[in-house]
Amino acid sequence: MCRNIVPLNNLEPAATEEECHDAALQFVRKISGSTAPSRANREVFDRAVDDIAEVVRRLLDELVTSAPPKNRDDEAAKRRARSAERYEAIRVYQQEKRAARAGV
Repeated sequence: MCRNIVPLNNLEPAATEEECHDAALQFVRKISGSTAPSRANREVFDRAVDDIAEVVRRLLDELVTSAPPKNRDDEAAKRRARSAERYEAIRVYQQEKRAARAGV
């Protein structure tokens, strides 16, 4: 859904309140279609972020798993590698598209 929202479950150390808030903010931005709500919608927007952050925290606190905790640095490296692959694929596609147009 949104590449800026990263998995927060089963990390060592555990997800922070700030990470829960940031994930909630990204979710509300995506759902509302607005990165910066108008003054008329600011209170509703902020309340939604706070409510969702609270639910995210409760979810993470109550989830159980038998898997060992994930290393934050390893997970971040995996995300960077996937992003690099994605952007390289886009770059190659655009280059091929320009070459096809130039050859026409």
